[in-house]
Amino acid sequence: MIDLHDFYSALVHSSDDAIVAKDVDGIVLGWNAAAERLFGWTAAEMIGGSIRRLLPADRQDEEDLILARIRAGERVGQFFTKRVHKSGALFDVSLTVSPVRDPAGAIVGAAKIARNAGPYFADQQRLRESERRFRMMADNISQLAWIARGDGHLFWYNRRWLDYTGATLAEMAGWGWEKVQHPDHLARVIERWRVALERGEEWEDTFPLRRHDGEWRWFLSRAKPICGDDGRIEYWFGTNTDITESREQAEQIRLLLMEVNHRAKNLLGTVQALARRTAPDEAGFLKRFEDRIRSLAVNQDILVKREWRQVPVRELAEAQLAFIEQAPGDFTLVGPDVALVPRAAETIGMALHELATNALKYGALSVAGGYVDIGWSVDEPAPASDPAAERKSAGDPDGQTPAPPPAAGPGFSLWWRESGGPPVRNKGHVGFGTRLMRDVPRHNLGAEVDIVFHEGGVCWEMKCALAAVTRPMGAGV
Repeated sequence: MIDLHDFYSALVHSSDDAIVAKDVDGIVLGWNAAAERLFGWTAAEMIGGSIRRLLPADRQDEEDLILARIRAGERVGQFFTKRVHKSGALFDVSLTVSPVRDPAGAIVGAAKIARNAGPYFADQQRLRESERRFRMMADNISQLAWIARGDGHLFWYNRRWLDYTGATLAEMAGWGWEKVQHPDHLARVIERWRVALERGEEWEDTFPLRRHDGEWRWFLSRAKPICGDDGRIEYWFGTNTDITESREQAEQIRLLLMEVNHRAKNLLGTVQALARRTAPDEAGFLKRFEDRIRSLAVNQDILVKREWRQVPVRELAEAQLAFIEQAPGDFTLVGPDVALVPRAAETIGMALHELATNALKYGALSVAGGYVDIGWSVDEPAPASDPAAERKSAGDPDGQTPAPPPAAGPGFSLWWRESGGPPVRNKGHVGFGTRLMRDVPRHNLGAEVDIVFHEGGVCWEMKCALAAVTRPMGAGV
C-alpha cells in the first residue's frame, strides 16, 4: 500500500500549478517542478532562501502584508500581481496563499499556489478589444439595433436606439419597447412578433416609433434568429431602419403619377372632343374610337396603380373586360400567375379590349349560350435531345451533320377562343382592329399571332418568348 506521505509528495511535484511552501518569515521550504518551470529557479536555488527574491523592488511591501495576514490565520484569496523570472523579466501571476498549521494548531508557514496569468490577461485584452469593436460598429451604424433572448425578451440596445427614444436600457428591457410603439399599430406588431417567436421565422414589419421629442417616424424593422450548436434559437438580432423620407418620396411619386394620369386622361378627353367635332356624322367611327380611348385609359390606370412595374395578366384582363360582365354570353379566365412588363400590358390590354368589343357586337358574347375561353400559359422548352444519336438514326453514323441550334427559352401563350356564337366571316379587309390584334403584338412583342374565323366565333392566339412579356422577380423597372 502506498505511503500517504509519498502520495502527497508525488501529488505536489506532479501538479501543473507552482506550489511553494514557506515559513512565517518568508523562507522557502518547498519548491515543486511547476515552480521551477514558472519562475526559472531550481529547488536547490530557492529552498532556504527568501521568497522576496521573486518580488519586484516596488512590491516588497506586498510580502509584508501577505505574511501579516498568514500569521493572523487568514487565507489570501486569488489576486493578480507581478513577479520576477530568473531571467529578470517581469510577468503576470495569479496567487493564492493559505496558512499551514502544525498538529497543535499553531501557524508554522504558508502554502502558495501560483499560475502564469499572462494567457488570462491576453484573453481579457482580446475580449475588451472585441467588445470595443462591437460597440464601435453597433453604435455607429445608421439603424437602431437590439438583441433579444430566444423567448423575445430584449436585453440590449445600441446607442442609436437609446438616443432616438430618449429612454434608458432599464426602461426598454424586456417588452419595454411597447412604450414607443404607436397605439394604432401596437396590437398588430405584438401579434406578428409573437408568431415569429413561435415559428422561429425571420420577422419583418413596418410601423412608426416615437422619437424622444414626440415625433413619430416610420421604420422598416427586421429580426433574425440566431441558433446555438443544438439548433435552438438562443438570440434574436434586430434592426429598425428609418424609412420616413423614402415613404414620403414614394407618396410624392404616387401623387405625381396620379396627376400625370389625370392630365393624360384629360388629354384623351380632348382627343375625343376633337374627333366628335371632326367627324360628327360618323357615329360608328366615334363609338369605336372612344372605346379604344377608354381602353387606353384603363391601361393607364392599371400601370399607374402598379407604379409602372409588372402587371398580373389576370388583373389586366379583368380590368379590360369589365364592360362585358353583363353580356348575354359567358367567359372564363384561366392561367398561372404571370406579371407583364408595361409594354406587354399595353399591347395585350388593347388586343383583349378589341376582341371583347367584337365578340359583344358580332360574336359569342352577343348571344345567350355563347362562350369565350380566355386563357394563358407558360410553355417550357422541349428537353434537349442527344444530337449525335439522332444523326446516327438518320443515317449519319459519323455525326458529320451540324447539330441543331439549342432549344429556346420558355414561351408565353395567350388565347381567346369563342364557341356557341353566330357564324363569323372574315370580310377580307384589314382594319385598325385587326392591326391591334395581330400586327401590334407582332411588332411590340415579336409574337406569332393566329386569327381563325369559324362557325362559332373567332379564335385568336398569340405566342411569344416569355422574356418578351415579363422579367425575373426583383429586376429593375
